[in-house]
Amino acid sequence: MQAYYPARFERDTAGTEAEWLARLPRAIGDLAWQREAGGACVRIAGGTLHLSWRAAPPRRIALLELARLHVAFAFDNVDDEARHAFMKRFDLYMLRGGG
Repeated sequence: MQAYYPARFERDTAGTEAEWLARLPRAIGDLAWQREAGGACVRIAGGTLHLSWRAAPPRRIALLELARLHVAFAFDNVDDEARHAFMKRFDLYMLRGGG
């Protein structure tokens, strides 16, 4: 977990869009949200999080090829405390373990 999450940031994540979408509802929890073309809109504490994603070229490590998504987070009218609380849960549900 990070100590601070800015109002706008981007991440390079491992996995396919289908895998991302399978984990997304649990990561969002009980908050109201709706799917949009290439993204989603989440209502948080009177504000909004706009998520957008697109497939990125796969990462290659020797013979291993990993699917990737480029994800943008844009919080509007969500204060630092609410943003941090949301991202703490979100990151826990989106973590992908290995070995």
